[in-house]
Amino acid sequence: MTDGRAAVFLDRDGTIIRDTHYLSSPENVYLLPDAASSIKRLNEAGLRAIVVTNQSGIGRGYFTAHDFLLVQTRVEELLQEGGAHIDGVYMCPHSPDGAGNRVCECRKPGTALFLRAIGDHGIDPALSWFIGDRWRDLHPAILLGGNGILVPTYETPGAEIILAQDEATVTASLEEAVNKIITRL
Repeated sequence: MTDGRAAVFLDRDGTIIRDTHYLSSPENVYLLPDAASSIKRLNEAGLRAIVVTNQSGIGRGYFTAHDFLLVQTRVEELLQEGGAHIDGVYMCPHSPDGAGNRVCECRKPGTALFLRAIGDHGIDPALSWFIGDRWRDLHPAILLGGNGILVPTYETPGAEIILAQDEATVTASLEEAVNKIITRL
């Protein structure tokens, strides 16, 4: 059941922090330049900031769930230094191949983690925004009736940018995405 709260669902790697692929060490966490100030603006606007992240390095055996928690703690410390906070973190530890050839529902673009966050926080997905650097990060917006914003990086495939231009919004930065969201409140 929702109580009509809006939220912003954020991908972590490539959207909030530099994507170093299979990040397992807190010492290698670097916030992207506009991450803390952008999330702080979401906080000040009364929007829930929810991280939903695929962490297939756990399922592939590259690092552990404990390593993920150490990295996530560092992310949140750096955000707090910038006056921002995250309201919830939802993580899929599975590899894209799944366990026993069964693909999980929590791995984006699956909606299981989003649905869990919606229930946990009383969020109305139709009032919410889904931001990431890959199509899989914002495709759940379409499935759940929300709004998607792609913030591409040099690693974002061109076909995903074209798809986002047709079915969502594309911005040059997280800051620009947050500006769009706040002007629509």
